[in-house]
Amino acid sequence: MTSNPVTVTAAYHVVPGREADFHSWGWGMLGASAQQPGFLGGGVLVDEGAEWHVVYRFVSEGAARAWEDSAARVRWDTRAQGIARQTDRRSVRGSKAWFDAQAPTPKPPAPPGPPSKWKLWFVNMSAVFPPVLLFNLIVLPYLGGLNPFVRTLLLCLCVTALVTWILMPRLQRFFKKWLYPPLQALRGRHKRTA
Repeated sequence: MTSNPVTVTAAYHVVPGREADFHSWGWGMLGASAQQPGFLGGGVLVDEGAEWHVVYRFVSEGAARAWEDSAARVRWDTRAQGIARQTDRRSVRGSKAWFDAQAPTPKPPAPPGPPSKWKLWFVNMSAVFPPVLLFNLIVLPYLGGLNPFVRTLLLCLCVTALVTWILMPRLQRFFKKWLYPPLQALRGRHKRTA
């Protein structure tokens, strides 16, 4: 046995109701591969019912490739048609590389969820109320002779411009820690417990 064995795993999507057939097929195929020089072992695994895996190991990449290119392997692949469809194949050298490749990657922290509706209402109201009040007290008395449609249009244009470009960006920065829990606090808590 060489110091660099090769582990191959092939993932399959099995036709519903054909799981027992695939299980028999997988073990039969592994039995045939056991007749090949350099075969070290294998197995048939199921991944929480979603995917099935056929895993086998050979002493070298050449021995694994010889099995995969053999006429016997082609016949076994033909028998799997109608039972399952191969979705993935991985080949890894050495035991350490296999376990490193299978180690779960740490998940990044989830982004903060949206703020509650009442907080959004409060910030929006804080941005809209002052300009509407000022416009009604200062500008509307001079526009009394205009058509109500034009007065309302001017009010909306002025207020939405003020709110969009001036007030909301400042209020969002001001209320940021209240609207969204700071990620720094979550990271700091994680570091303290680690």
